[in-house]
Amino acid sequence: MQDQAIVALLDGIRWLQEPPAWPDDTTRSWLTERGSMTRRLEKHCGKIRVRRYREGFVPACIEAGEAALLPDCGGFWLREVVLYSHDRPWLTARTLVPAAAAAGPAQQVLRLGDVPLGQWLFRHRPPARDVIQFGRVGTLWARRARLRLPEGQPLLLTEAFLPDCPLYISGDDAPQQ
Repeated sequence: MQDQAIVALLDGIRWLQEPPAWPDDTTRSWLTERGSMTRRLEKHCGKIRVRRYREGFVPACIEAGEAALLPDCGGFWLREVVLYSHDRPWLTARTLVPAAAAAGPAQQVLRLGDVPLGQWLFRHRPPARDVIQFGRVGTLWARRARLRLPEGQPLLLTEAFLPDCPLYISGDDAPQQ
């Protein structure tokens, strides 16, 4: 699947109104992870490779659900990526930062390049998470979280877990061989 089609999955997420009935503890554990998803993925493969699909300032949020979780500020920094392990796509993510926040501590998000967001977010103190939503795109799981950066600046992170992601491996959370 091409990166364009993978990233397009983010636009097709159906957000659940109620907390889901988890099919198993592994799924619940992955989707409610409060630490760095990058680190969790790296436990399975050693190194995650980031391929940026789209990055830059946009005038508005992509969809209404995102707009409801962020301040109306006239523009946003958008970053859409696909995380790969062993040349297989594991996760696609969209990050939105209000343009006003991009002048503060969040300005580092603008310069991440091919560095995973989780490496920056969880380098020191974990960010506060004040909203988390769960969703589905077909048979795949997704989640969206609003994180609070230093000075309370919001950052919205949407992640869709792709078919090769260890989330879908039944059994415990042991690294793959």
